[in-house]
Amino acid sequence: MAKGELQVEPGSNTVESKGLKGGALGLLSSVVVGMASTAPAYSLAATLGLIVASGGALLAGVKAPAIILLSFIPMYMIAVAYQELNKAEPDCGTTFTWASRAFGPLVGWMGGWGIIAADVIVMANLAQIAGSYSFTFVGGLGWTSVADLASSTLWSTVAGVIWIIVMTYICYRGIEVSARIQYGLLAIELVVLVVFSIIALFKVYTRTAESYSLMPSISWFWPAGLDFSTVIAPAVLTAIFIYWGWDTAVACNEESDDPGTTPGRAAVISTFLLLATYALVSVAAIAFAGTGTEGIGLGNEENAADAFAAIGPDLFGDSLLGKIGLMLLAASILTSASASTQTTILPTARTTLSMGVYKALPESFAKIHRNYLTPTTSTIMMGLVSILFYVLFTLVSPNLLSALIGSVGLMIAFYYGLTGFACVWFYRKDLTKSARDFMMRGVVPLLGGVILLVVFIYGLIQYAKPDWLTDDDGNNVTILGFGAVAVVGIGALALGLVMMVIWWLMSPDFFRGRTLSRRSSADLVLAPPTAVDPMFGLPDSGDMPTVIAPDLSNLPPGETAVNPETGEEFTKEHQP
Repeated sequence: MAKGELQVEPGSNTVESKGLKGGALGLLSSVVVGMASTAPAYSLAATLGLIVASGGALLAGVKAPAIILLSFIPMYMIAVAYQELNKAEPDCGTTFTWASRAFGPLVGWMGGWGIIAADVIVMANLAQIAGSYSFTFVGGLGWTSVADLASSTLWSTVAGVIWIIVMTYICYRGIEVSARIQYGLLAIELVVLVVFSIIALFKVYTRTAESYSLMPSISWFWPAGLDFSTVIAPAVLTAIFIYWGWDTAVACNEESDDPGTTPGRAAVISTFLLLATYALVSVAAIAFAGTGTEGIGLGNEENAADAFAAIGPDLFGDSLLGKIGLMLLAASILTSASASTQTTILPTARTTLSMGVYKALPESFAKIHRNYLTPTTSTIMMGLVSILFYVLFTLVSPNLLSALIGSVGLMIAFYYGLTGFACVWFYRKDLTKSARDFMMRGVVPLLGGVILLVVFIYGLIQYAKPDWLTDDDGNNVTILGFGAVAVVGIGALALGLVMMVIWWLMSPDFFRGRTLSRRSSADLVLAPPTAVDPMFGLPDSGDMPTVIAPDLSNLPPGETAVNPETGEEFTKEHQP
């Protein structure tokens, strides 16, 4: 083991936790990390055009705000599932741990892989945006020759790789450093987005905007007239991308001041704040730019990769203030993409940390830095693998980077939906205890999971069509004859199955339930020898608790069983 690293074993008597720095994040910090992870400015710039149109034809059109609103519904439902599961087991493995508890190691491992795959895939797109906007921002400061490098695939890739390295180091350096940086980065992009929206709407309502500008209408928030299978499902999968990331607040649960409560609250609060932000900006952008297929119109396929870059010059103009506005807009996209690069590394490193602790991955992933109290191998590997796939995707085709957003949407729908189902199954024996439990631990998570499953299936069908994504020359972007978006998404899941089988053959303990067993909220566990709050099988709780049969038949003489959900104790003289 390298100097300065700590190896954590599940069930160890000498290590009380995974080694992460507890108490480092409060509610505000958790909300900031959750919102920054979604990268509001970058997400809107990269996806708004794809929601409005696809393949050279309108998709949702002016109904894009309705798609954003519809996408919020399953996001809120899954945020509730995260909140409820986190109350029972605040483990940084999140979906991996909870799905393993509910459905067993095979489903749990794939849930963890879904997180890893989504984060690695999106890093390529994030790095590309951060790299190109670095040159755009510097060019806006007066170094015009540098601005031309933004259109260079080579130099944008080099800059993107540098961004990944820098953000990997920051994540390695400590969660508090990461959180402090997020405060500044998030503030910049939110302020710029609000100013952008105010100026756009002011020009529209004062009729000083463009001839193709549109007057906002409440009907934009209602999806009437949109076909579910060909428009709503694929558009929602794309829109889900802009909400994705709030779960980082939950992935950092073991580093919060109240692991069982604060992360869940932060996740729910983040989704509502994001809804308000996205509703405002999407209406402002559509009203000013319109949905035309030419010029700055959001229906123009050339604007799909970056809607703000197309709108900015017309919105701010050529005056000094206009140039400052354009520079700030570029700064908001740059800070957004770089912030999300950082906060994409955070949850992935903690997922693989948890998988390493439970031996679902090599034990080296469980190493923690003694001074920084952050995952070492997990963080470094996330950075290296992200660089590898970023370069690989770029070499295959720069146009493939646009396909990644839809592919990530498939991954998100997969593991978010799985979390919803895991919540229902984990609490299945307690759903009738109260109306609140029935709704918040049963109905709401189940609906969220079902919605995402349906959207996943219908969206996949559309993404698999050869003409779903085209390049600059109008050629279809395909892999093996199928749409590249579907192939990358399904290919990532298939790769996960292969990796799981390989690791199962090499190290079967996790897959045999020896390190992370199935359990429900109603199961009793053997009371710990010391006075600590009982919770399900976290390495943080010391010894892995022994599951006690409902009839107490396997309860050792003189010992006590406890219900982790209620804290009620049972002995053989006091039958449940």
